[in-house]
Amino acid sequence: MIAMPNAPRPSTACRPLQVWLLPALVLCLLVSLLGWQRPVLAAESGAGASAHVGSQACADCHNEQFQGWQGSQHAHAMQHATNETVLGDFDDATFLYAGIESRFFRRDGRFFVRTDGADGRLSDFEIRYTFGVEPLQQYLVEFPDGRLQALSIAWDNRPVSAGGQRWFHLYPGEAVDHRDELHWTRPAQNWNHMCADCHSTALRKGYDAQRDTFATRWAELSVGCEACHGPASRHLDWARGAGEIPHKGLTLLLDERRGSGWRRAVDQLTARRDPPPREQSKEQEVCAQCHSRRSQIAEGFHPGKRLLDHYSPALLEPGLYHVDGQQREEVFVSGSFAQSRMHAAGVTCSDCHEPHGQKLRAEGNALCAQCHAPQHYDAPDHHFHPAGSPGAQCVSCHMPQTTYMVVDPRRDHSLRIPRPELSGRLGTPNACSACHSGQSAEWAAQAIREHHPKPAEGFQRFAAAWAAAEGNAPGASAGLAALLTDPAQPALVRASSAARLRQPARQEDWQALRKGLDDPSPLVRRAALGALEGLPAGPRGEWLAPLLNDPLQSVRSEAARLLADVPLPQSRQADFARALGEYEAQLQLNADRAEGRSELARLRRRQEREADAVEQLRAGLRLDPLYLPAYLEFAELQRSAGREAQAEALLREGLALRPQAALLHYSLGLGLVRQQRRDEALGHLQQAQQLAPDDPRFAFALALALHPGAPAQALAVVEKALQARPHEADLLWLAGVYSLEQGKPAAARTHAQRLLEVDPGSSRARALLRQARLQGAGD
Repeated sequence: MIAMPNAPRPSTACRPLQVWLLPALVLCLLVSLLGWQRPVLAAESGAGASAHVGSQACADCHNEQFQGWQGSQHAHAMQHATNETVLGDFDDATFLYAGIESRFFRRDGRFFVRTDGADGRLSDFEIRYTFGVEPLQQYLVEFPDGRLQALSIAWDNRPVSAGGQRWFHLYPGEAVDHRDELHWTRPAQNWNHMCADCHSTALRKGYDAQRDTFATRWAELSVGCEACHGPASRHLDWARGAGEIPHKGLTLLLDERRGSGWRRAVDQLTARRDPPPREQSKEQEVCAQCHSRRSQIAEGFHPGKRLLDHYSPALLEPGLYHVDGQQREEVFVSGSFAQSRMHAAGVTCSDCHEPHGQKLRAEGNALCAQCHAPQHYDAPDHHFHPAGSPGAQCVSCHMPQTTYMVVDPRRDHSLRIPRPELSGRLGTPNACSACHSGQSAEWAAQAIREHHPKPAEGFQRFAAAWAAAEGNAPGASAGLAALLTDPAQPALVRASSAARLRQPARQEDWQALRKGLDDPSPLVRRAALGALEGLPAGPRGEWLAPLLNDPLQSVRSEAARLLADVPLPQSRQADFARALGEYEAQLQLNADRAEGRSELARLRRRQEREADAVEQLRAGLRLDPLYLPAYLEFAELQRSAGREAQAEALLREGLALRPQAALLHYSLGLGLVRQQRRDEALGHLQQAQQLAPDDPRFAFALALALHPGAPAQALAVVEKALQARPHEADLLWLAGVYSLEQGKPAAARTHAQRLLEVDPGSSRARALLRQARLQGAGD
């Protein structure tokens, strides 16, 4: 599903028509059986390639699996709106939100909603498709340009006793209207880009950039058998006796669990995989195509192809995850599981989940008892809760849940030991406090110590290093480099550490990143590439150019992006041209999005093609007039070309639509400072700082602007900002300079010493310290 009320407001985040290889008669039969309205005529190019045939074709030989699938959420991920599929109340039901009364009704056997459209006016919109079934169902409206938009008013399908059987809004705490980026008619709620690839099988987006229209196609409307097993026409040929066909005609053999099992000796508490741990991640990649937070970089993925040739998975990023790796926003499981001890031990998705009907392999604690000795773990001595109580359930402590989309609880699959002591130090959530909401984290930590005097640290041990990095604490880069180079850490953790190492403080940090470019994991290689973006052109070309020939497209494309403004030797030109072509194809795939156009504009600027960059930024703002980065990038382009007035006009245009955008106020304030319009600038810089008081850039800029007329106020702004961000180097330096200027050498010395802790090689800190000592001696 598409709308995520816990997610931050959107900032920056399928395939061409093909030809059936089946006879026309069989195609007609399948269409009549399945009711396909707009099928992808799908076949991979090349001799002997397999084509999609639809789930019904699997039923004859795999009836048990087919019947299980038919009752799953996969089978009902998206359906035509009919009396059988629509679960919501369309009997003239009304729903009031943000002053708009929406009405749900039927007409001529079809389903409609009367609600506010893109212009804010009430209009009738036909519901063409249902989206999901449990615990909520959304509804899709189709527009003449091929766009499908997901209504933000959804149906709560839970029973009345659980608060369900009602209409509700996915953003209940906000008054989202047609001027808001989260309105149902805006790009953030667009099915073609946001959710179609995961709720349908073999989807091709079909976006026409010249006309700004979609002709989206699919092989199957919902998530069918072939979404997980790959196109099956060759497998059907094999089943019908067509002769010897490799791998039975399947594009991928999901055989990781075949011939293996989880066994434990009598004296063992936890089972081990026998035979030894798997060497591949077939299931994980198949599931991660949808059960992960990721962006699409190329169409045409199917099982058997490499995930990172088609998708770029999100790392354990701030905003998406808490600093200890617990889920924060809706991250769709895979990134959580990939950091877990169970994943490292070789557990696969289907060890716990039956993949066809999507049921668990066992209920309650019996699921965990498949591998973990119940006499030890499912006992009060371990969980210290009454047997059978909610606190005695394994998932309560090791898989706490977060509710998304108002009514949809999702369990964290990082399978961690509760660490309430981290909550007190780092502000992370913990499972104990989720249930014992009236108690402190220290109370929970003490309760654990009473039962386990030496509580285990758990498998995930990166929280302190990541917290130090996010707070810019002294020595933080050393912790990141240690994680990056530790082979015992999961690849996703090492990659996430590399991504945080964007300002290396030591020579060892640079070398750790350079070593990361040769890491066996493509996730680490790609993250190390991004962290080295700030290298000067010479070493950037030397270090990054070998990655232009990486086996994975997501790595090659990132290398091409970072080398677009670097002169490369002739021996690298062919690799660069190929990788750049792949990167440009990735940007064209996402040309329906303002963020895609902005990224293309950045590439054009690297290539010194300013006119093309301007064209892309204008197109981005046409696609989404609320997209903040396009205003900022366009204004910066104008400013760098000496067109300050045009830059100012752009920022004011953006502010007219997004008056609460702190970055727009900040950028406009800086522009007005450059134009010597200090009084006007102050107003916007103050507004930016009030809207985002934790952003050190805004406090720094405001203090500089205040200083000529109000030096004491400028110092107060910096000192207040340092209370929230005590390790910000620029703020420490400015506080020292202003303190010295106002006759406070002791305070200046303190700021200089703290700056040296953050940046031991800082020449400005040493100069400030000398001046503070001289002034102090003079006093």
